[in-house]
Amino acid sequence: MRKKVTDDKLEECIHKYCRDLTYLAKQGRFDPITGRDKEIRDSILILLQKGRKNVMFLAPAGVGKTALCVGLAQQIANDAVPSYLKNARVIEIDLPSMAAGTNSSAEFQERFMPLVKGVAERYHDPAYPKYILFLDEIHTIMPTCSGSAYAGLSEVMKPYLTVGDLHVIGATTRDEFRVYFEIDPAMDRRFQKINLNVPNQEETHVILEAIKGGYEKHHKVSIPSDLTQLVCRLTDEHMKKRNQPDKSIIVMDGASALHVLENGEGGELSVDAILNFMATEISIHPDALLDSRERQELDEAAAKRKQENQVPVVQEDAPQPSKLNELLNNSADDND
Repeated sequence: MRKKVTDDKLEECIHKYCRDLTYLAKQGRFDPITGRDKEIRDSILILLQKGRKNVMFLAPAGVGKTALCVGLAQQIANDAVPSYLKNARVIEIDLPSMAAGTNSSAEFQERFMPLVKGVAERYHDPAYPKYILFLDEIHTIMPTCSGSAYAGLSEVMKPYLTVGDLHVIGATTRDEFRVYFEIDPAMDRRFQKINLNVPNQEETHVILEAIKGGYEKHHKVSIPSDLTQLVCRLTDEHMKKRNQPDKSIIVMDGASALHVLENGEGGELSVDAILNFMATEISIHPDALLDSRERQELDEAAAKRKQENQVPVVQEDAPQPSKLNELLNNSADDND
């Protein structure tokens, strides 16, 4: 059957206004996603269903909703999914890019329609892979979201969601979902919700240990385990308005950059770089972040590593530890 949206037109839309997360995962562009095995498995379970096969990630900002979608793309790229999702493409729609240069909602929808229609009409064609559309801040497409440039796009998608010709993953916060999304029963019932818990300090430390290899490679600085632990503790205590693991990742990255700026590449990340970067983030004197005993212990540990010539070797790919999955499962059991 001849398609209304040609292959070239669909690929042009994806190229202009989207990111193919599966392709990027195959290129090794992302850090390993650790500790979200259950949530990724639940996402796959929903996508495999015939009826309500759309996923809604609910969590505060910075917890890792987009990272979870990347984790799904990595599973597909590694061929670790059932045959139904083999070679599937996880496509993140960049709404700001799509809206740029448009003068009206009608003009914006003219760009959006070929993408949705092209994906929908290929859903039942076995010659094409499954397309999974990812929309971050999905509440902004609802008509009731006043002030949003994308308000009303839900009405464009609704007919295709109703007949089951789309796979959609949405991400938003619980409050925004309740205010904007839940009040539309037709949209609400098309999605199954997955709640993401905010990692605690111990869980965040395991995440940092898993991903730090990419930052060590980028900055050419080794990051010892006791310093990732320090980052997690300081951010937990002093950056209350942000969520883990985002705030710890930001500080680890920024402190490494500051270390390179002041000391050059090579060697081990310094405690001073962490304290000074933290100080600028929270407007506090760096000396107020650590007491003398803690500082002495960290300095002694660094001196011992240097003396024994055991500064950690920068690794390109850090292993994904199983410990975090156990921690998260225990946390889920406690919540139950």
